[in-house]
Amino acid sequence: MAPSQVQQAKVKSALSGDTLVLTSVSAPGQERTLSLAFVSAPRMRREGDEPFGFASRDFLVKHLVGKMVQFQVFYNVPTGVNREYGKVVLQTGMTFPDEAVAEGWVKLRDDASKKMEESDLSRSTIEKLELEQAKARTESKGLWAASEDGRIETQYDMPDAKAFVEENKGKTLNGVVEKVITGDRLILRFLLSPKKHVQAMVLIAGIRAPSTKRTNPSDGKEQPAEPFGQEAVLFLESRILQRTLSISVVGSTPQGQLVCAVAHHQGGDMAGHILKQGLARCVDHHSTMLGAEMAKLRQAEKEAKDKKLNLFRDHVAKKGGSDMEVTVIRVQTADTIFIRNKTGAEKKINFSSVRQPKPTDPKQSPFQAEAKEFVRKKLIGKHVKVSIDGKKAASEGYEEREVATVTQGGKNMAMQLVEAGYASVIRHRRDDTDRSPYYDDLLAAEEVATKEGKGMWSGKPNAAKTYVDFSESLQKAKIQASVLQRQRKIPAIVDFVKGASRFTILIPRENAKLTLVLSCIRSPKSARNAQESSEPFGQEAHEFANRKCLQRDVEIDIEGNDKVGGFIGTLYVNRENFSKLLLEEGFASVHAYSAEQSANGPELFAAEQKAKDARRGIWKDYDPSADPDAANNENTISTAAGTNGTNGDTSASNISRSTSYKEVAVTHIDPTTLKLKIQLIGTGTGALEDLMTKFRSFHLSPSTASTTSASSLPSPPKVGDLVSAKFSADNTWYRARIRRNDRDAQFAEVVYLDYGNEEKLPWSSLRPLPGQFSTSTLKPQAHDAVLSFIQFPSPSTSASYVADAVDALYRMLPEKGLIANVDYTDPKDGTMYVTLFDKDLEVKETESVNAELVAGGLAMVGRKLRAWERNGPGVEDVVRVLREKEGSAKEERRGVWEYGDLTEDE
Repeated sequence: MAPSQVQQAKVKSALSGDTLVLTSVSAPGQERTLSLAFVSAPRMRREGDEPFGFASRDFLVKHLVGKMVQFQVFYNVPTGVNREYGKVVLQTGMTFPDEAVAEGWVKLRDDASKKMEESDLSRSTIEKLELEQAKARTESKGLWAASEDGRIETQYDMPDAKAFVEENKGKTLNGVVEKVITGDRLILRFLLSPKKHVQAMVLIAGIRAPSTKRTNPSDGKEQPAEPFGQEAVLFLESRILQRTLSISVVGSTPQGQLVCAVAHHQGGDMAGHILKQGLARCVDHHSTMLGAEMAKLRQAEKEAKDKKLNLFRDHVAKKGGSDMEVTVIRVQTADTIFIRNKTGAEKKINFSSVRQPKPTDPKQSPFQAEAKEFVRKKLIGKHVKVSIDGKKAASEGYEEREVATVTQGGKNMAMQLVEAGYASVIRHRRDDTDRSPYYDDLLAAEEVATKEGKGMWSGKPNAAKTYVDFSESLQKAKIQASVLQRQRKIPAIVDFVKGASRFTILIPRENAKLTLVLSCIRSPKSARNAQESSEPFGQEAHEFANRKCLQRDVEIDIEGNDKVGGFIGTLYVNRENFSKLLLEEGFASVHAYSAEQSANGPELFAAEQKAKDARRGIWKDYDPSADPDAANNENTISTAAGTNGTNGDTSASNISRSTSYKEVAVTHIDPTTLKLKIQLIGTGTGALEDLMTKFRSFHLSPSTASTTSASSLPSPPKVGDLVSAKFSADNTWYRARIRRNDRDAQFAEVVYLDYGNEEKLPWSSLRPLPGQFSTSTLKPQAHDAVLSFIQFPSPSTSASYVADAVDALYRMLPEKGLIANVDYTDPKDGTMYVTLFDKDLEVKETESVNAELVAGGLAMVGRKLRAWERNGPGVEDVVRVLREKEGSAKEERRGVWEYGDLTEDE
């Protein structure tokens, strides 16, 4: 047989040291097998490799696999398969089998001369090969070395995949790809040592590729390949078949298959490459094995989706949900909450990709209440960011609902649940894109929680908390009321809102459940069902109570019982009397007789009057001229026993102390003079809340940030200018006035108009004050005030005592709601001289904040009392008690009296 013409091909693989698989250059799917003429090599067999079998093949692999070659067929052997024998020449000129013979990796066949004659080749061809072989034998190259040097122990099965993972996890092994089964499955030969190899099937971690054509072993029927299955195989074969790769063993499947990360020494991670070509998809159940590396694979898959490559040719990108700021108003279960946006619209959402403890699972169901309480404590009433990730389709018993990622304070709530062991991660279908963008992190957190036995994974539920309902009978209610009446500000939880002034309350520390009825007020009734009609503003009042109180942590004071087992008392939400809030909104009226007997009476009457003046709620048609009690109500709130002048006479002899009680909040204390800034609680502060809500929204608006004139000062500020200033403590915008200006450093000292505190800010933290928020719209709410009848040590000579006084005032005031008697108002600058009282206690002229400071040695009775401090109702008693307290402080050497009487030299 004459040699064939020279042809071109690409070497796909080497079956042994003398046989190659070639692929057509123009049609990569067409293959042919070519054996090297005149030579034979040791075989690699499942029963055991012959000595030097792997090394012989490896010689061909390193030189030929993946390379373009020219080949020529010399002869055929017509056995069962028509085998072709010939030579292969690289573009560099290297010729095989010549090179293999010279290196000793193949031997000449016994019938080489005969085959040469059949091939019409010259005798010189064989002679040359014989000379090369003789030389290799002399130098003990390759196969001509001692046979023991070429023996490799090869294991072709892996009975214990888990043990192999435990032994090699975290290591980087070398491995040779023996076969590409599919785009995600390989036959790998692990090169554990020069003398030991292990061969096993491996799954490429993190991906799932389409299947190839195969025969079902159960019925012998051929199953067609999935779309792009063959393309995925060809992609890997052309890049990694019979190459030595870096292998990281990351885990195993329940079926005992190894899961490995496979990387080319030059090309990097192969999973990422095949994903970028759109020939595979990410698979979720490998996420916990890969950890942070899974994010890179997700990104590679996204690139293919964006380019609509192969498997993703019909992909439609999901619209990303924008973040919105909302308030959590109710926690239904550990994975379901109700939210309200800034416009007041409410809706129910589920946390993305997580599920509360299953009620049908006896191991998980005991943790349901605990998980719900975990979420309630974290979220109820809080401002959160919500990003909608998709929707859950309606199913039997469940309506369609949105799923979202909820973050509070920068922390993902679903992640916190999973980390605490109070939720499991949903295993989504492959095509389910309505999932958390942090899905891989959730899976990793669940694995950690499971290993550490947290929450429902501990298998040891805490004893279920049971509450005793003390309102189910009057007798039980009276017994419990006698216990609770001795306590003040009892921590509790609003479990249910029955009406605007009626609540179901849980007291965890007492294991008590009770019905609380707000004292001193009446609220309109709401409809209990569709057949009933509510009283005017009853429904609005009920909804207001729901928004403010449901599931909130509150405090209660118990005063007594009603006739049906209810507990009469006061409810505090965020330390504020909720009855007062209802009255201010016009959703309740004062029960005059009860309020007159209560220490809260003055503030309740004041709150009701505020609603009347604003014509809110039930007072929308209020007519003061038709209210016979209007004058009496005014007297209840403020009774003037004197004025700053009489008949226009402002002489000192006619000035006397006034009696005018007002609810106030101290917003700032001057650290050197101890002068106060106070807000008068009432219409002004209500208007301030409304204004500040709009003011902050204005400055947070993207349109404001993008408008140069609104986002920066048009020119350097001047002393006295009104501006918007960004307070450094909370990064929120407030109204302010420029007090001082440093043009060189571009800093300004500002005073906040509504709170009175000062700070130094860069010009970049200042903006023009919009006209709709100017002082003509709402006057500054911070008023100057000085404590009456007392004076403080001089800061120049007694700085430490002044600092002690400041600290004491800060400790006293924030803990207390305050009532101030405005003893006198300076007609020149409006400064108010005040005596402060705890609003929760009965007002007694001799028991005030002013008196506490004197008693503690932190202040002194004024050395020179002003005219109005000497004239007026109760002045003599006030001064007498203050001097007695001062005397006691001197005797006990408290505060400024530590080293004796510092006024003796005056």
